[in-house]
Amino acid sequence: MSRQLLILANLTFVATGMLFGCSQGENQNETSAEQEQGTLEIRANGEDFVREGFVSKDDWKISFDHVYVTLADITAYQSDPPFNAEANSEIKAKEKVSLEQAKTVDLAEGDESAEPILIQEFAEVPVGKYNALSWKIVKGESEPAEAQTIVMDGTAQKDGQTIDFTVKIDNEYEYICGEFVGGERKGILKTGSTADLELTFHLDHIFGDADASADDDINTNALGFEPLVALAKDGKLEVEMSQLESELPAKDYETLEKALVGLGHVGEGHCQESIKTDTKK
Repeated sequence: MSRQLLILANLTFVATGMLFGCSQGENQNETSAEQEQGTLEIRANGEDFVREGFVSKDDWKISFDHVYVTLADITAYQSDPPFNAEANSEIKAKEKVSLEQAKTVDLAEGDESAEPILIQEFAEVPVGKYNALSWKIVKGESEPAEAQTIVMDGTAQKDGQTIDFTVKIDNEYEYICGEFVGGERKGILKTGSTADLELTFHLDHIFGDADASADDDINTNALGFEPLVALAKDGKLEVEMSQLESELPAKDYETLEKALVGLGHVGEGHCQESIKTDTKK
């Protein structure tokens, strides 16, 4: 082979190798980017108090048929540093995913073995630790929650007496929460896997819990069910927030308001809470 042909052959080999190397590197980068994503699920949980029923602090056995809650502006964050809801700080988000449109869910859906209700699944989101969560409770736009933020219906029984109740709330609430607190870790999303976050609602804050001691905070700060029985007629209680404000004793209504704004948690983790009372009725 002539010197000129040998040089040309070597140059062709080198060029081909460079092209192959670049192509391979690009494919590796693309694969790496794909692998650095996963699926994040956002769920709502009314806990066993809602799905199974419970006994209030004043011994009313409460069973829910439905607990409708309308949720909006749900946002999950990777906060660095971690967000502390009790320190009056701000979320420093390096990543976030959001669901802006409102969704109405029924926290009483399913039996005692049901998983928390799936609100939204976000596919192909950045991996990492989602350690903060915010959302709003807003007015529904259609039945069964039209113009209401929370609608609870079911039955309450005590000493042979049965009350069929429907309680409608139209105040709007906002929660800004840190990391989930509970028996398992949540929000840690790894490559190609699925993680979940939970909006937790503590309805025992409204009615109390007979299984706790009378001087427990869950009971001393709760309304109970007995004050609502006074508003029932012929075994039926159908009441909206405006009626509760005008017909409950002022102290009882204040207790109810505080319990409602304190509904939102992340497991047992607390949130920054706010209430908006000047919305259109």
